[in-house]
Amino acid sequence: MLNGGAIAWRSHRQPTVALSTMEAEYMALTEAAKELKWLRTLLGELGYKNNNNSEATVLHSDNQSAIALAKNPVSHARAKHIDIRHHFIREAIQDNIIWVQYIPTSEMTADSLIKALSRDKHEKCARRMGMTT
Repeated sequence: MLNGGAIAWRSHRQPTVALSTMEAEYMALTEAAKELKWLRTLLGELGYKNNNNSEATVLHSDNQSAIALAKNPVSHARAKHIDIRHHFIREAIQDNIIWVQYIPTSEMTADSLIKALSRDKHEKCARRMGMTT
């Protein structure tokens, strides 16, 4: 989100098979972190005044297990089979580029991109993305 509007979003099938919901969410966090890092660089190059690179950009997730895995760079038995490229999120957190924060599923704006929702919930998500007034 930038100035009240969504500037980047994506919905697609993950190319890697996840063995659990936590794994799938962790992989999605990594993809979002890569996009956020690129956007921060682009905004900095464009001279965006509010782009304070000393502050981490907040990334929301509704999966507490994935957040815990991302924030704790220790080897976990549940994650030892996850490909190393998916641990990019850990590096982004350590470098203060990204900060992952929990948000309840009921408040997850991206739901309209991946789930069938009631009309009210869809409209609420669209408003949050700045797509309607």
